[in-house]
Amino acid sequence: MNAPGTTPEQVPDRDAALRWRRVHPVTPMVRGWAVLGGALFIIGQQTLDGGPNEGGVVGLLTSSYWWTVPLGLVLIGLIGFGFAVLAWRMTTYAVGDETVHLRRGVVFRQQRHARLDRLQAVDVRQPLVARLFGLSELRLEVAGGSDSGIAIGYLRDADASELRNELLARAAGLKATTAPAQGPGGVPGTAGPGDPGVAETTPDVPSGAPEAPERPVLEVPMGRLVASLLRTGVTIFFAAFIVGLIVTVVVTGTPQVVFAVIAPFIGIGGYLFNRFSTEFAFRVAISADGIRLRHGLLETRAQTIPPGRVQAVSITQGLLWRGRDWWRVQVNVAGYAADSDSGTTNVLLPVGTRDEALTVLSLVLPDLGIDDPRAVLEAGLSGDSRTPGPFTGSPESAVWVDPVGWRRQGFAVTGRALLLRSGRLYRILTVVPHERTQSLGIAAGPLQRRLGVASFEVHSTPGPVSPGVHHIAAGDAAELLEEQAARARSARAHAGPERWMEAPR
Repeated sequence: MNAPGTTPEQVPDRDAALRWRRVHPVTPMVRGWAVLGGALFIIGQQTLDGGPNEGGVVGLLTSSYWWTVPLGLVLIGLIGFGFAVLAWRMTTYAVGDETVHLRRGVVFRQQRHARLDRLQAVDVRQPLVARLFGLSELRLEVAGGSDSGIAIGYLRDADASELRNELLARAAGLKATTAPAQGPGGVPGTAGPGDPGVAETTPDVPSGAPEAPERPVLEVPMGRLVASLLRTGVTIFFAAFIVGLIVTVVVTGTPQVVFAVIAPFIGIGGYLFNRFSTEFAFRVAISADGIRLRHGLLETRAQTIPPGRVQAVSITQGLLWRGRDWWRVQVNVAGYAADSDSGTTNVLLPVGTRDEALTVLSLVLPDLGIDDPRAVLEAGLSGDSRTPGPFTGSPESAVWVDPVGWRRQGFAVTGRALLLRSGRLYRILTVVPHERTQSLGIAAGPLQRRLGVASFEVHSTPGPVSPGVHHIAAGDAAELLEEQAARARSARAHAGPERWMEAPR
């Protein structure tokens, strides 16, 4: 099976020259525990829900056949780890000059190929169990659908970092000049000599290349992250939910009501903890490879987004953040799904000051193509139709369809990007580089048509950012559609090469 954005017709000619390598032999220990953990969770849940006279697992534990439960766990664990070992034996990967290849599958064999010139981002993930063994998973996101990525895991931390550097160098257009020094099986500590289909060395690969130097940009303090989570509508609802639950138990005298609402209680609490865990110790840096992000408490992640791969950027501010002037920056990156890891991979800044948010935006789009970008961005962040500036706003007739936020609706065009602002209570500024415009659209309902207004949409890759501006004058929307289409064609024609370290042709 081929990942979207690949060229399967080239594969047969290249396979003979590839040298295949296995992932780390401890990988089955990292993956196999999930089966045993699932079995323990089911048994524990049944034990807590049941009683000594209800049969099932509880009945077995209280009978003379109690030993069948641990025996069953052992058998389940052996089956799970055995399957993980087979999966490890059948998983190999190879790196070519232009593509990355991955073979896997026990029952159904699968081979995937990802073109390096379509590489959108490179992640190094360390789940909690993998961190105990000093292992990491390398995930490549390429332009395509929601399942276009390739995950290579698990590798030793040093090997994963070297492979990341190698792939980023190849994606940038640098050519291999040296052969790596490798241990048995192509990767130190993996398969030994003589294993079928796995080479002992991998020639002409710049493994061991030093990591490109980086310049730290900012780090989100833990105190600010916690305070930002407390200043969200979810947290306020969660607190009100707990207070209401306590009052209900005291008034009715029936503590059993707690068990009836335990599911939403766990769901809301889990969401808040997941936000804290995934955005913990969030750091941003810049290097020749692109934007580097590091974050995570239980599972650490090191992301590298190469230059020019961001499709759209949104800077948002909730009502409760307005007193501190905090902002959140999210992006659309081709290959990242909108709900990937709860959207964390699409976050450039979980919470930051106005200056920090604009600094992060400048990493994505260093030049807006205007003389005074700060004034334009300030008008987009907190201005409205009464604020002087380049934004074209909604007509007064829009008050009938958007009585609260119609003054915030507006758009501005610079030499490099289209800026769209919206939201009175929840402020949004969206920035779309002209060359990243996928397609455009205008929508108008019956009431909008009667009022002479329309909604303008910029279609982007899947992600948390939905570029658009609503209830602007229909004539302005039609003119913007025609002019933005022309700007997008011109910008793509003059865009740099996909391999950003190659000279433009």
